[in-house]
Amino acid sequence: MLTIFWIIQIISGVLLILLVLLHSPKGDGLGAIGGAANLFSSQKSAEKGLNHVTYVLSAIFLVCSFITGYHLFG
Repeated sequence: MLTIFWIIQIISGVLLILLVLLHSPKGDGLGAIGGAANLFSSQKSAEKGLNHVTYVLSAIFLVCSFITGYHLFG
């Protein structure tokens, strides 16, 4: 049973790494100097979906981490 949670944790961890790398950068960069940072500030539906999937995968990763930690040290 514990092996299943380890596998889910590894898969969700790898997917989290890939999803975080797919996100667009949120920093202002040099656009903050000229005031162009808020020009393209609206979120597209694809980015909203990407955020939602990232939140769900991070919750799955955390739950699996707590479960495996409880079984190993509890």
